[in-house]
Amino acid sequence: MTVKQLCCQCSMHKLRGLYLILLLLPCISCAEESRPSDSLSTSTTEETTATAAPAPEINAAYVATSFECKAPVGLPDYYVRPDNPMTHEKVDLGRKLFFDPDLSVDRSMSCATCHAPDKGWTNGAAFAKGVSGKMGRRNVPSILNAAYYQSLFWDGRAGSLETQALGPILNPDEMGMPSAQALLERLQQHREYPELFLIAFEDGLTTTNIAKALASYQRTIVAGNSPYDRFVAGDKNALSPSAQRGLNLFLDRRKTKCIICHEPPTFTTIFYHNLGVGMEEEHPDLGRYEFTKIESNKGFFKVPTMRDVVDTAPYMHDGSIATLEEVMEFYDRGGIPNPHLSKEMRGRLNLTKQEKADLVTFMVEGLTSDDKPTP
Repeated sequence: MTVKQLCCQCSMHKLRGLYLILLLLPCISCAEESRPSDSLSTSTTEETTATAAPAPEINAAYVATSFECKAPVGLPDYYVRPDNPMTHEKVDLGRKLFFDPDLSVDRSMSCATCHAPDKGWTNGAAFAKGVSGKMGRRNVPSILNAAYYQSLFWDGRAGSLETQALGPILNPDEMGMPSAQALLERLQQHREYPELFLIAFEDGLTTTNIAKALASYQRTIVAGNSPYDRFVAGDKNALSPSAQRGLNLFLDRRKTKCIICHEPPTFTTIFYHNLGVGMEEEHPDLGRYEFTKIESNKGFFKVPTMRDVVDTAPYMHDGSIATLEEVMEFYDRGGIPNPHLSKEMRGRLNLTKQEKADLVTFMVEGLTSDDKPTP
């Protein structure tokens, strides 16, 4: 099952207008315009005073320039939450926030510190060190094509980019801000952010809007137009003979089973799997179980995309496998046995040396995007 294809809901309209207070005078017709009055005569002998309700404050700085969400070649349109339609103002603001170390407690790191554009939107290491100096316990996942994900984090605990956005900022072992309120106060004191939020959002600077701006920018970090995409579109010269053999193996549900977890066009899945990685340790990372507390979820993790996988080494949720060649050896052995090992992993694949090489060629040559997003 692939990520549901939903049309990108990217059109919106400005809300402008005057708030009119209608006076209930018998002599005024429904179509007649009037200005608010502090008093209202109900008869020739009796007068009562009515105080007009204050008009809602209008944010005159607010601008909403519709952002055209262009799906990469080979990928479907991605879903945008109705409560956070895309605008250029939000995207630009989200980009500024993403690269700003002011979002960390000691101003030493930004979102891009761990999700570096030149490292496949990850950090190129097994783990990342946060402001506390403590190393994280999970590999930094790439955010490339995260617009297509229905869940975020290795354990899937966030259901959208909006709900994920503040997680690393507030994590004491990552960016270390002590609370959402502390983050809000930090940005309120900034020389630019209060005005930029008034431009991007009708209600200005709020913690919710910080998350929405970051999510809007991250939805633009998408890539496609790989040799694989051109091959399936009809260009039979887009893949080398080795990559074509690798593709055929990749699509074989019985022999390699790759496609079961990495289904085109996103080359991922909404389901979680247990490969046995780290499960032989005394205190293993239990993955999805830590969020759901469901026994059968022990050792299950989110499936990353295979697109641009050559840029995101090392691999697995603990960064324990350095190369794609080693990844193939791991799968060929059938993972690491444990009580909750996914059924797709049970048993050796018994691939030949050439078959393993062809699979790696397909992943490196075939799934590397020509149109990579620019920061």
